[in-house]
Parts: sequence; C-alpha cells; structure tokens
Amino acid sequence: MGVTFTNCVLIMIGGALGTLARYAIGVAAGPISGQFGQLPWGTILINVSGSFIIGFFGTLTLAHGRFPAPESLRLFVMIGLCGGYTTFSSFSLQTLDLIRSGGMVRAAVNVAASVVFCIIAVAAGHLIASHLNGGAREIAQTAIEEDG
Repeated sequence: MGVTFTNCVLIMIGGALGTLARYAIGVAAGPISGQFGQLPWGTILINVSGSFIIGFFGTLTLAHGRFPAPESLRLFVMIGLCGGYTTFSSFSLQTLDLIRSGGMVRAAVNVAASVVFCIIAVAAGHLIASHLNGGAREIAQTAIEEDG
C-alpha cells in the first residue's frame, strides 16, 4: 500500500465529514450533558459510536471476507471518517477542565466510562461484523488502518 493522491483526497473528505458529524452530535447532545451528571455526554457518545463503527467496518470489509471493500473505501472510513469523528483530544480537554474545576470524581467517571464503553463498542462492532463475515478475526489489514 502506498500513499496516493486519490487516497489522500478520500481521507481528507472522510475527515471533513467525520468532523461535521462530530460537531452536529456534540451540539445535539449539549442539553443532556448538563442534566446527567454534568459530564460531556456528546463526546462520550461520539467516542463510543466511533469505536463501534471502526470495529464493525474494519472487520466486515476485510479483503478475504464475505464483504471485501477496496483499500480506498477502508481508508476513507477508518482513517478519514473515524479519525475526524472521534474526539480523543476533546475528551482530554474536557477531562482536564473537570479536574481543574474540582470535579475529580466526575473526571474519573468520564475517563472510566469513555474507556470502558469504547472498548465494549469496538468489541461489539467486531463481534457482529465477524459473525456476518464468516468468523473473521482481524479488524485492520494494515498498520495504517490502526491509526484511525
């Protein structure tokens, strides 16, 4: 796999779409964040759903499976879309803000909920797609796909 102009453009488009989706969901989730434990639920939801998507799509579209996808589509979704959509930097900033405002317990809940739910989501996505894809064990086919 080499770096091509086409793949770079596809990754940029995926990143832009992922970023727009992240913004829209973050705005939509704003009202519930203050109501339920004053946690950044939009960011948690984005990270969990992004983890599910990368686990599901990465497993479902393996080249040797039932639903192979071209490398360019896998890069578009796994690197571009998921990379633009998931918000680990926002998660880190929000956690620091919780700590700085004296909300150590809320910060700990935010970290634990995000990590646990995201690992569960990526595993669920993988397991469902693995079942659909004849028992595939992989998610990523190349090292670059793991950077999503």
